Amino acid sequence: MDIISAIAREIDAKNTQVEAAVKLIDEGNTIPFIARYRKEATGSLDDEKLRLLFTKLTYLRNLEARKQEVLDLIDEQGKLTEDLKASILSAEKLVTLEDLYRPYKQKKKTRAEAARKRGLAPLADYIMRQDAKSPLEEEAQKYVTGKIEPASSSKEDQIKAAEKEVIDAAAAIAGASDIIAENISDNAAYREYIRRATINEGTIRSEAKDPQAETVYQNYYEFEEAIRKIAGHRILAINRAENEKVLSVTVTAPVENITAYLEKQTLTSDNPYTTPVIKAAIADSYKRLIAPSIEREVRNMLTEKAEDGAIEVFGKNLKQLLMQPPIAGQTVLGWDPAFRTGCKLAIVDPTGKVLDTKVIYPTAPHNRVEEAKQTLKALIDKYNVTLISIGNGTASRESEQVVSDLLKELGGSIHYLITNEAGASVYSASKLGTEEFPEFDVGQRSAASIARRVQDPLSELVKIEPRSIGVGQYQHDMDQKKLSETLTGVVEAAVNRVGVDLNTASFSLLSYISGISPALAKNIVAYREKNGRFHSRGELLKVAKLGPKAFEQCAGFCRITGGDEPLDATAVHPESYPQARALLEKIGCRVSDGDAVRAFKKAQKDLQALSEELGCGLMTLQDILSELEKPARDPRDDMPKPVLRSDVLEMKDLKPGMKLKGTVRNVIDFGAFVDIGVHEDGLVHISRMSDRYIKHPLEVVSVGDIVEVTVLDVDEKKGRISLSMVDEDKKTSRPQRQRP
Repeated sequence: MDIISAIAREIDAKNTQVEAAVKLIDEGNTIPFIARYRKEATGSLDDEKLRLLFTKLTYLRNLEARKQEVLDLIDEQGKLTEDLKASILSAEKLVTLEDLYRPYKQKKKTRAEAARKRGLAPLADYIMRQDAKSPLEEEAQKYVTGKIEPASSSKEDQIKAAEKEVIDAAAAIAGASDIIAENISDNAAYREYIRRATINEGTIRSEAKDPQAETVYQNYYEFEEAIRKIAGHRILAINRAENEKVLSVTVTAPVENITAYLEKQTLTSDNPYTTPVIKAAIADSYKRLIAPSIEREVRNMLTEKAEDGAIEVFGKNLKQLLMQPPIAGQTVLGWDPAFRTGCKLAIVDPTGKVLDTKVIYPTAPHNRVEEAKQTLKALIDKYNVTLISIGNGTASRESEQVVSDLLKELGGSIHYLITNEAGASVYSASKLGTEEFPEFDVGQRSAASIARRVQDPLSELVKIEPRSIGVGQYQHDMDQKKLSETLTGVVEAAVNRVGVDLNTASFSLLSYISGISPALAKNIVAYREKNGRFHSRGELLKVAKLGPKAFEQCAGFCRITGGDEPLDATAVHPESYPQARALLEKIGCRVSDGDAVRAFKKAQKDLQALSEELGCGLMTLQDILSELEKPARDPRDDMPKPVLRSDVLEMKDLKPGMKLKGTVRNVIDFGAFVDIGVHEDGLVHISRMSDRYIKHPLEVVSVGDIVEVTVLDVDEKKGRISLSMVDEDKKTSRPQRQRP
C-alpha cells in the first residue's frame, strides 16, 4: 500500500506535502517546529493537519508491520497463495486484514476443530458439493467410529465418547455442520457484507433493567436508533449506563437480509438431501458465531467513533480555554470557596507572587459574614487588590453573594469574576503543587491557583493534567491513552503558539516547548537559578544536555526581553536572523519599529522577488514581516476578554425573555453551557444557537466566547436554565433535532 497517497487522501493534501512532512518527522522534528518553521517544505500544513498526519502515519505503519506478520504466519502453514497475498497487501484497514487472517488463525477449542479431529472434514466437503443422490445418513454412516454401550451410557461417558468417537450418523452430520458453520463464519467477504449491512440497516437498542428506577438515563429506558445515525454522546451515555448496570444494550441487525445473502452465496443447487443441512448450518453460523462477533465489532466501532468525536470536542474546548487572554497588571484575591472548612484566600501580585493567605468563614455552618468582610476589607486595603477571582466549586454561589455585598459597601472600582476551578484540587495535591508551595495546605494552593488563572491562564493550567480540566464530557470513560496523547498535543500547540519568556517560564511551561523534554526543562531552570537570567537564545546551548538539535527545535519559541539581541524577543527563528537583519536594513528601521515595517509591507508589490533577494522562502518572509509588524505579539490578545462583574444575579431573578451576556464555559455535542452570573450555568441547546442549520455547536461558539442570550425557561427545583442565542421574536422555523 502507498502510505503517502493514503495519508494525502485522508488529510486532503498533496503527496509532496505529506512526503516532506513524513521526512521531517522521521528526522526528529516536532510538530510545532514543522508547522511554524518548515512551511516551505510542507506547503504550510498547519498543526492540526500535521497531528492528523502523524496519527495516520503511525496507524498505517503498524498496519504494514501486521501485514508482514500475517503473511509469515500463513506462509509457515504452507497456505499462502498469490491471490491471498495480494488481498493482504492491499488491505487498508486492520479489520479487513484480520478478516483475511481469520481462517488461518490458531483457534481455541471449537466445535468445528473437534469435528475435524474426528475426521469429519471430508463429510463437510461432500455436503458442500451439493450433489448427493441419496439421504445423507447413508454417507454419514461411513464416518461412524464407535458407539456407547447401554451399560455405560451415563452422561459423562456420552460426553467423553462424543469427544473421541462419532457415535452415529446424526453425530457425523452435526459435526460436519459445525465445520460448515465455521467456514462460513471465517469467510472475509461474508463478514465484510454482514458488517456493512449491520451498520447501514441495523439499530442499537437499550432497555432499563429496572424501569421504575429514577436515574439520569431515563431517556434511554426504551430507546432505539439507527446505527448509522446515532450521535456519539448517546453512545457514550448508553455505554456508561450499561457499565453501571442500568441498561441492557443490544444491536439489532437485518437478519432476514443477511440470511438471504448467505444462502445465495452458499447454495449452488436445490438438493433435497443437503440444502436443509446447509441452511441450518448458515442459521447456526450467523446466530452462534457471526452475530456476536459483529455486534462486538460494531459496538467497538461506535464507541471508538464517539470517543474520537468527544476527544476532538474536548481538545477544541481545551485550546480555547488555554488561549484565554491574561488579565495583566492586577493584584488578584483568589477565593477557594467551601462550607465547613472555610473559604481559603490568597493574594497574588501582578507577577504571580503570593503575598498573603487567609481563611474566612462566611458560609454555613459558621455564617461569620461580618467578620469575613472585615478581613476582606483589610486585605484589599493592605495589598491594593483590584480583582477578586472566585472558584466555581462548592459554596461558590454563597461566596459570590458575600463579595457582591462587600463591593457595594466599598463603592469602588473593584470587580470580581467566577473562574473555572476544574483541576485546581488536582494541582493542589500534586507533587508540583507541593514543591511550589511547600508551606501551604491544599486549600491555600488552590486559592493561589484560582488567582493566577486569571492573570495568565496558560501558565497556570499547564500545571494540571489536561484531562482533569473539565471542558469535555465522558472523559473518564474514554481510552485514557488516546485522550492523554490528544490533549497533550493541544497543550503543546497552545504553549508553542504563544511562546515563553525564557527568564520567567516555569518548569511546567518549558516542558511543553518544542524539543524540550521534562529533563531539559529542569536543566534550563537549574541553569537560570545558578547563572541568572539568559541574555541570548544562544546561551541555551550552555544548558546541560541541550544540543544543536534541541536548540533548533526550541529556540524560536523561547523569547528573551531586554537581551543582547532584539530579535530574541520575537518569534523569528535564529536561522532566519540574517534575512531579518537584511530586511530591517533595507527598511531602515529597528526591531521595535512596527509601523515602518507595516508601511514597507503595504508598499511591496512583489514579495516573491524580495524573498529571492533575501535568500529565504516566501512563507518565511511573510512570517518575518508579520512578526516585525507586531514584535512579541501575544495571540491571546485577539480572544474575547473575560466578563468582570460587580453584582450578582440569583436564579429567582431570572425571567423568560430576559436578555443577558454570558461566557461559554463548556461546549458539548448537543449544546453549550453559558455562565450568566448565577450559580448554575445555563444550557443553550444546539437548536437555539443559530437560525441556520448547524451540525455541531463548535460551528457557532467556543469556550471563552462572550455571547448574548435570552432566558427561555428556569427550573429552580432542578437547577436548570434554558437559554437561546437566537432572536426569539424573529425566530424562523428550524429543522427539528433529536433529543440529547
